[in-house]
Amino acid sequence: MKKLVIFDLDGTLLNTIADLAHSTNHALRQNGFPTHDVKEYNFFVGNGINKLFERALPEGEKTAENILKVREEFLKHYDLHNTDRSVPYPGVPELLALLQERGIKLAVASNKYQAATRKLIAHFFPSIQFTEVLGQREGVKAKPDPSIVNEIVERASISKESTLYVGDSDVDMQTAINSEVTSCGVTWGFRPRTELEKYAPDHIAEKAEDILKFI
Repeated sequence: MKKLVIFDLDGTLLNTIADLAHSTNHALRQNGFPTHDVKEYNFFVGNGINKLFERALPEGEKTAENILKVREEFLKHYDLHNTDRSVPYPGVPELLALLQERGIKLAVASNKYQAATRKLIAHFFPSIQFTEVLGQREGVKAKPDPSIVNEIVERASISKESTLYVGDSDVDMQTAINSEVTSCGVTWGFRPRTELEKYAPDHIAEKAEDILKFI
């Protein structure tokens, strides 16, 4: 039986793609760069915001200076608008409540920057007592490096054998492998099922309630 479930945030607990796209497009426009359709952002996100901006910038403009310029405008806009269009995926609030009732420890491990990660979790899931909510922080390697999962497992005082990691992307499946915890890919997120299957996850969930079967 699993005693700790660690969730990715974007594409797993919350559909945040519209707000991420809107704020990135705003930042691109402010700096004179072309924008992108929302659907394109499904493949831009997942590796932290600097990688998001690098992918969104035109070829030949992917410089450290331009990434910083876009980042500055993005943060100002996203901090004000990151809950405008974002919503929990169907069944996720109910799943979290059920897991909490069963005494399962819950945590979040995201490549979204720390302040936004904690803000979104507090806003959308105020009744859930997460053991830890961690985003991208200075000095800590981003997923798929196992550092963030290792930190959560240690703080929760739960063995890796009793831990389930849930995410929607190749980054998440690699994170679970690198962390040596049980993996669960979800098909409702930003990336296609085929991307998950390349990493042979222990489980694949078609809907939120499926995760209850993997505990």
